[in-house]
Amino acid sequence: MAEKPEQPQASENGEKAENAENTENAENAEEAEEAEKPKELEELPPFEIVTGERLPAFFFKFQFKNVEYSSGRNKTFLCYIVEIQGKESKTLKGYLEDEHAAAHAEDGFFNTILPTCESGLRYNVTWYVSSSPCVACADRIAKTVQKNKNLHLSILVGRLFMWEEPDIQAALKKMKVAGCKLRIMKPQDFEYVWKNFVEQEVEEGEEAKAFVPWEDIQENFLYYEEKLAELLH
Repeated sequence: MAEKPEQPQASENGEKAENAENTENAENAEEAEEAEKPKELEELPPFEIVTGERLPAFFFKFQFKNVEYSSGRNKTFLCYIVEIQGKESKTLKGYLEDEHAAAHAEDGFFNTILPTCESGLRYNVTWYVSSSPCVACADRIAKTVQKNKNLHLSILVGRLFMWEEPDIQAALKKMKVAGCKLRIMKPQDFEYVWKNFVEQEVEEGEEAKAFVPWEDIQENFLYYEEKLAELLH
């Protein structure tokens, strides 16, 4: 008859359980200590502004919509026309959009599209922007226009950004004093952007899709136009 395996004694079981518990406690302590150690901060991707000739229709319809409450619209799209007049006149055209929250399209324009203005040339610049600039960008705009007397900047915005804030109001007035022209986009302006800055997926032999105004586009334009007039008076 086969022998019955010897069963471990109770004290032996207790020791094993205690050892297992101690091991588990030690591992938990190590994990807790590791969690408390300061973690190295991840480096964010380098500052980048997305540029192109035409923006996707989806972004235009959402980002440029002149609604009163802009929930979810946390990017800035800027369509530009730069007319450089001199011995050999030329025109630059395209759009920019924010890639990171810390970098804005207005600032990117002066860093990448028009970093310098030659004194012997005249620059007529027109922007069509999804919303009016923040305080920092408005300050950059005002300083740039003041510094370069041969730069004439007109900005058309779809809606006003945080216009109830006193610092925003002061920043917009500062832009006006500097010589920058600021106005609200009319329905015709949205149509112009649609035709000239938005991707038109057209099959061969077909015509481009016509701009379809959204509901309340005229009423929202009048609302923002009144607010802007009150801020700049």
